[in-house]
Amino acid sequence: MTGRGVRTSDAAGGPARHVPVLRREVIDALGLKPGGVYCDGTFGAGGYTRAILEARPDIRVLAIDRDPTAIAGGQDLVREADGRLTLVHGRFGDLDAIARDAGLTPLDGVVLDIGVSSMQIDDPSRGFSFRHDGPLDMRMEMAGESAADLVNGLEEGALADLIYLYGEERRSRAVARAIAQARKVEPIVTTKRLADIVAGVVRAARDEIHPATRTFQALRIAVNDELGELERALAAAEAALAPGGRLVVVTFHSLEDRIVKRFMTERTGREASPSRHAPAAAARTPTFATVSRKPVVAGEAEVSANPRARSAKLRVVERTDAPPEPPARVAGRGRR
Repeated sequence: MTGRGVRTSDAAGGPARHVPVLRREVIDALGLKPGGVYCDGTFGAGGYTRAILEARPDIRVLAIDRDPTAIAGGQDLVREADGRLTLVHGRFGDLDAIARDAGLTPLDGVVLDIGVSSMQIDDPSRGFSFRHDGPLDMRMEMAGESAADLVNGLEEGALADLIYLYGEERRSRAVARAIAQARKVEPIVTTKRLADIVAGVVRAARDEIHPATRTFQALRIAVNDELGELERALAAAEAALAPGGRLVVVTFHSLEDRIVKRFMTERTGREASPSRHAPAAAARTPTFATVSRKPVVAGEAEVSANPRARSAKLRVVERTDAPPEPPARVAGRGRR
């Protein structure tokens, strides 16, 4: 789990300090321009937004978050920015439409920090972490289907598939079977009860990650359609960016990073050579140019100060003047 604020919290596995990961590297990657307009698609506690605003006095920022508590918590920064910050409650998968409605297109840069925010982890009532007991919720928007709905409503096989696909949990079938047996006694409605059930069938890993970490990750991703939303956000950024605008994405686990890497590889024209047995595909004009082939990672000092930075990968590309690809090419595959 990742944090976008600057605060101390208890997350899965123990206490950790939440800071904007790769803060300096993100600002460098955006290549801020005089009078530019930038979008922080994952506002959280405002770490990247504040850094962008502080970097240049003539820059405007559109910040988006799907969590209403983040929007409420960001109002002080809106006032401090004195008209340079527009903070919108919405999904980053709609950032192109949001920017257009706000009269802030085209954008000169977009930054996306993928994952759960520190504020969500810190609040036991949100149900994102099992460090403290709370309702099994995990809804970023505080609306719709909750983690408890999935845990108690999905057929055992579908639940096992979900935990394997989104959590990469090798013991997913044993976990689903244990959940199915437990919910026959009474519904599973708290984070502690679910964590205890999973811990009963999954051994603690050598790296000391709690046995329930992968199951909680899977449920959170499914509840919020995080992977589908990420795919839509990449396409939305492509549509909203001006030529020369930068797309900067920070990911924290392999599922997210694979989506981002695949998108950037395709859009920069660096796709693997097709098989000579495959039908010829029409040539595609790259919609992005490569800025750096390798992802940027945190240095030793940052990892020492913030252990969560260890898994962070920053990838960046620059928009060309080619028209965006049709939206259908990046349709989400997750639950909604």
